[in-house]
Amino acid sequence: MRISQRAERIEPFYVMEVAKAAQKIAREVQATDRPMIFLNIGEPDFTAPPLVQEAALRSIRAGATHYTQATGLEPLRERISEWYRQRFGIEVPARRIVVTAGASAALQLACLALIDAGDEMLLPDPSYACNRHFVTAADGRAVLLPTGAAERFQLSAPQVEAAWGPRTRGVLLASPSNPTGTSIAHDELRRIHEAVSRRGGITMVDEIYLGLSYDEAFGQSALGIDDQVISINSFSKYFNMTGWRLGWLVVPDALVPVVERLAQNLFICASTVSQYAALACFEADSIAEYERRRAQFKARRDWFIPQLDALGLRVPVMPDGAFYAWADCTDFAERLGISGSWDFAFEAMKEAHVAITPGRDFGSAETGRFVRFSTASSMAQLEESVARLRAWANHGVSAAVNA
Repeated sequence: MRISQRAERIEPFYVMEVAKAAQKIAREVQATDRPMIFLNIGEPDFTAPPLVQEAALRSIRAGATHYTQATGLEPLRERISEWYRQRFGIEVPARRIVVTAGASAALQLACLALIDAGDEMLLPDPSYACNRHFVTAADGRAVLLPTGAAERFQLSAPQVEAAWGPRTRGVLLASPSNPTGTSIAHDELRRIHEAVSRRGGITMVDEIYLGLSYDEAFGQSALGIDDQVISINSFSKYFNMTGWRLGWLVVPDALVPVVERLAQNLFICASTVSQYAALACFEADSIAEYERRRAQFKARRDWFIPQLDALGLRVPVMPDGAFYAWADCTDFAERLGISGSWDFAFEAMKEAHVAITPGRDFGSAETGRFVRFSTASSMAQLEESVARLRAWANHGVSAAVNA
């Protein structure tokens, strides 16, 4: 069977490949006193709060399970619009909001609507692997621009201007970012958008972790810049609805009918039950619960990052959002005679029974030095993982000396 060149260009999603290996080891150690701790997947340990679950059940019992229009339930679009007004103080008309089958569908629709074969999109390196794969799936080319701690692992306007070429179509950014948890300063994001706009390009911003911002200096939506910014968002992270597969896309008015036409053909609509459930996300009790959980995510970050640094797993930039730690494992790994983050991640699974994600998925700019920890797990699991990593390091160094 001949496989399409498009499919061949899509690399494996190594996060999930590593997850499969972690599950295999987990089954082998399940009965021991050290079952696997999973800090490898970016999924909140919280589930949808009670009002959301009850809304889903009501829609099922009422038979409200038929197709919706491709752009989503109008009341849900209105509530998302109101959320922008209340949370960020910006006006985002409901007519510009398209409800999608997760942020993944939003990214696919945006890329298919705007990218032609051979078009290039500029992304930071490191960045979330699937974002560049959406560009590739649209027959475009993702151009990764190396970033470091000095730039908070984000692009800058001068870097975008210097990299712009004849095939460049625009930028695909993420703020806060996966895997680093860092955001782009709002003024810098504005400068990037202005540089892109002068060249007739497009600015796409993945904002799926925006609700989980911990620093007012960064917790602003790119939609506040102007109505030409394209924003991708999701109910998965802040709203704790990962498996419900629901997200949204905010586009300029002229792009709405284009995206709607694509959505009609590719998805028909997002899950109707999920949409009715999501209406309850914006109730006062639900928002209060989300804010309580956001405080817990911040507390986990505040405890966990210094612990990693003390272990020699240095986090060069404190995450200002999301629930990740992007840690340089070089010193820790070398003390144990391990080379590179890929081998380090697998040894951590085998020796400490802690599953983490190596940097390979996220680019090539020194990603072989880094691993990503997810702090979406409970504080108890984070504490236990630190204790296991410390014991592994001490035992490994001691064994090497005695040898």
